[in-house]
Amino acid sequence: MLPLQDRVALVTGASRGIGAALAVELARLGAQLVLIARTQGGLEETDDAIRAVSGRGATLLPLDLHRDAEKQLDLVGPSILERFGRLDVLVHNAGVLNKLTPVAHIEPKDWAQTVGVNLTAAWRLIRSCDPPLRASDAGRAVFVTTGRVLRPKSYWGMYGATKAGMEHLVLTWAEEVAKTPLRVNLFDPDVVATKLRAQAMPGEDAAKLTQPAEVAPALAALCLPGETRHGERVVYSSSP
Repeated sequence: MLPLQDRVALVTGASRGIGAALAVELARLGAQLVLIARTQGGLEETDDAIRAVSGRGATLLPLDLHRDAEKQLDLVGPSILERFGRLDVLVHNAGVLNKLTPVAHIEPKDWAQTVGVNLTAAWRLIRSCDPPLRASDAGRAVFVTTGRVLRPKSYWGMYGATKAGMEHLVLTWAEEVAKTPLRVNLFDPDVVATKLRAQAMPGEDAAKLTQPAEVAPALAALCLPGETRHGERVVYSSSP
């Protein structure tokens, strides 16, 4: 039997990049996918890739994690609990970079969006998905972070600060659920050829970078029922 056979997995930011690659990898391992992203077209492309490896489609939820938070995001956990009876895997991969700018020049609207996706959405997902994750016999939650949290750099303050806040929130939650079967971790993919990376480094040769499909198996490993790591910050390494 596949390691995630009939397990229910929710992935955000699943229309491209790491999120899409992870969704396909989880499907290959047997999971039933629930996918969130802003674009319907991108979600459908991921769904096609999932069908190719698993023979069945995913549940697609096109929504904006910032603008649709109260009306839709807060209902995701209860809806999954009602439909499936539990949630086995939650991966919050979605993130926005917005503008690279001096801290003193950050615009309120950019700050609101970046906080909304990178930090507030993480809190809303924890709040919404804690009950269905606890209903699983081996709930797994993974939040994708960045090395910029540990290495502040000029103009990256907005992105780094929101991810740092997310890390603190997630690790606090991990402490709170330590005595349950639920395992909660952070995952830092390091430098990967994603749209966010291209936005930050437009002149970089993406072909020379680690590709999302290379990172996906390491991220998926944190989602397996047998995974024992908890409250850790796992950094991807291409070294054996």
